Amino acid sequence: MISLQPIQTLKIPEFRNLMTGRFFLVLSFRMLATLMGWWIYKLTKDPFAIGLIGLSEVIPAVSTALYAGHVIDNSEKKRLLLICNYAYVFLIALLAIPAFFGSSHFHLSNVQISYFIYAIIFCTGFCRAFIGPIVPSMIPKIVTREELPNAITLNQATFLTASVSGHALGGFLIHWLDISGTILVVVGLMIFSSLFFWLLKKHPSENTDKTIGVVQSMREGLAYIYKTKEILGALCLDMFAVLFGGAVAMIPVFATDILKVGSEGFGLLNAASDIGSMCIIAFLAFVPLKKNQGKILLVAVAGFGLCIIGFGLSQLYWLSFFLLVASGMLDGISVVIRGTIVQLKTPDHIRGRVLSVNSIFIMSSNEMGQFESGVAAKLLGVVRSVIFGGTMTLLIALLVGSTVPKLRKMNY
Repeated sequence: MISLQPIQTLKIPEFRNLMTGRFFLVLSFRMLATLMGWWIYKLTKDPFAIGLIGLSEVIPAVSTALYAGHVIDNSEKKRLLLICNYAYVFLIALLAIPAFFGSSHFHLSNVQISYFIYAIIFCTGFCRAFIGPIVPSMIPKIVTREELPNAITLNQATFLTASVSGHALGGFLIHWLDISGTILVVVGLMIFSSLFFWLLKKHPSENTDKTIGVVQSMREGLAYIYKTKEILGALCLDMFAVLFGGAVAMIPVFATDILKVGSEGFGLLNAASDIGSMCIIAFLAFVPLKKNQGKILLVAVAGFGLCIIGFGLSQLYWLSFFLLVASGMLDGISVVIRGTIVQLKTPDHIRGRVLSVNSIFIMSSNEMGQFESGVAAKLLGVVRSVIFGGTMTLLIALLVGSTVPKLRKMNY
């Protein structure tokens, strides 16, 4: 049954400010991701170089994530969010140096500019380890437990709407303003997002036991994930599926060399999966999943793999776009199920650490998936690598579904 109840959550001013700030921040992140893939491929003409972007960010992000969870649980979250936001602003602003003056004033080669980009992305990985879990860790303190599922769905809808807009706008802005102008827009949006974060209330630490050491604190987060099999199973399934099904990383190659659609077509292809995710999450906001979430999750991941295989085989722009939209819809279902389970089953005092472990799974699947796609493209060729990734995703869904009955029977 269709219900307008989820929209009522937006009447809470602090939740509305948090979502608005997150929208513009994610918008800037997705524009940046689109820009980095295009810029690196333009400099190197090497698909493997695109994979190195993900590796550059995921190494510091994953290695710092557990410590970040400890800091989040023991810190005032609004202040930490603003610090991370402005750190991003500073780092991305540095990319304007090679964009505006790299070849003309500093006489930098394409290889040197590429190394500089990788260094900046490496530094942003540390910021990402902190900023990723902060926003979702604040949501349960802003809304009631009864409103939490609706707030989680709206949070995902905000994220995906910003992703769609960011991917598409990134491609168009590269076409209209070139790389240098796009960087300035990204920095401006990051600053604008911080204005909404300033309007939030302070969110002090929920952790009353200050005697626990850092190592023990990080172990608590891992232990809670391990003993809560529904969370562990959903995270593992999502991680390995996206790890092998990361066809999006190769979209610059498909747009340039296979489909030959240029920067505008690239922007739309890059946004296609997010368009699908946004549509399905908007639908689920009004028609939520009531039962059999575990089975639905497994079917969605298997379908995602089939769409990726189809994308790898397609040589028609419209068909490739449709398959990516369909893959995004199926991935969106997975995102909603996983996000709801993690939030509903995690107590407040350990939420930052659990969400940081969750971010490790997400970053491992997305950024390591980008690296895996680059390596596979180098070894197998771009088309074969995408087909291989989709096939592995399909097999993983079948394997998990047949060997983990608790996940298959899961309801919330």
